[in-house]
Amino acid sequence: MKRWQGVAGLVLVACSAAAPAAQVALIDIDGAIGPASSAHVLKAHAQAVEQGAVAVVLRLDTPGGLDSAMREIIRLILGSPIPVIGWVGPDGARAASAGTYILYATHVAAMAPATNLGAATPIPVGGSWPMPTPRAPDPDAAERGDDAAADDPPDAVPADAAQTKALNDAVAYIRSLAEKRGRNADWAETAVRAGASLSAPQALEQGVIDLIAADLGSLLRAADGLTVRTAGGEVQLATAGATIRHIEPDWRIELLAVLTNPTVAYVLMLIGIYGLLLEGYNPGAILPGVTGAICLLLALYAFQLLPVNYVGLGLILLGIALMVAEATVPSFGVLGVGGAVAFVLGSVLLMDVDVPGYGVNLGVIAGIAVSAAGLLGITLWLLWRSRHTRVVTGEGGLLGQSALALEAIDDEGWVEVAGERWRVKTVRPLRAGQRARVVGRDGLRLDVEPID
Repeated sequence: MKRWQGVAGLVLVACSAAAPAAQVALIDIDGAIGPASSAHVLKAHAQAVEQGAVAVVLRLDTPGGLDSAMREIIRLILGSPIPVIGWVGPDGARAASAGTYILYATHVAAMAPATNLGAATPIPVGGSWPMPTPRAPDPDAAERGDDAAADDPPDAVPADAAQTKALNDAVAYIRSLAEKRGRNADWAETAVRAGASLSAPQALEQGVIDLIAADLGSLLRAADGLTVRTAGGEVQLATAGATIRHIEPDWRIELLAVLTNPTVAYVLMLIGIYGLLLEGYNPGAILPGVTGAICLLLALYAFQLLPVNYVGLGLILLGIALMVAEATVPSFGVLGVGGAVAFVLGSVLLMDVDVPGYGVNLGVIAGIAVSAAGLLGITLWLLWRSRHTRVVTGEGGLLGQSALALEAIDDEGWVEVAGERWRVKTVRPLRAGQRARVVGRDGLRLDVEPID
């Protein structure tokens, strides 16, 4: 009997050794949140579910990003059949703006010790909110013993009805996420209205996050045993000792991240426009046209994923058209200067939001504007020089030319001018072989005078 018990024990040990360890997928959201970030999270999450991961860890280090990409990630988290753990890490990371919304949506919210979250006020189209307006002091606060009233952060005051709606929508959205996960909804509203931020210990104290973990191993051990509600029902996390599989973005996601960089899309658009212009000026060159067409299509693809201000795009096209017209229309620089101004204004207004990481680099705009202004200056200088250059063709080209008398001429005779025979009339007699200067023209006859 003891022998069989020993054999059964060995079989159980062998089976447990052969059983695969639980797997947790790690997905990074690093930098500004945009189309590439959301595409990577969606694809990696689907891969984690397919491979049987028991949970997904979203490692956050972001200054914020686009509202559309943020909401796409949050919809994925809310509909996830497996738990999603949000972790702001490593030390020094942050989950600002859109990152705060995403952290509130996760089933388990955690932060590394030296991290922060908050500043979730939505950035309106075309700029930022007005400066916060402090609340008026409450004279009855001291009598009520309400010391916190004096320390309340100021509220951001929207400038118009559209901004008010946007702010209220953001507040309602983050409060709904907080209430769904049982976290501090009042602070979430403060983060939106006043741009408040918290460190990791403060966030844990105020019930904004569930735990603090210094690294991924500590995170999985701390989350082990927690019960969360997913789209598929209640799930108890069993993450202690789980293996971590880091899902990296593939080459398509990397390419999308490059193309949707506003500065890259802006440069691609300019290369496309100027390439097609060069092909139009030099038909048959082929290379400028092919390069320009490819770059312009890539830029248009990027623009349809980004919040583009079409007024800015129109100003850029108008500016380029005016600068090109300056080379063909005698406007004395008016078209060129107007084109440069329109180009710079359009470049600044091209992106509709003031989100970190989603604006065209001002250094690139300045460099291209200076280059365009330099080309315009060179064009104007060449035009000025051409107007003061001696005429070398037609009647103007004959005046002042040297003529060689082919015979002795008393009044009229024949001379050679620039390799051509011309009949001339002279004011003084010429000897054969003597030089004369052309001073006028009457039809097919030239007027000359001897050169002493």
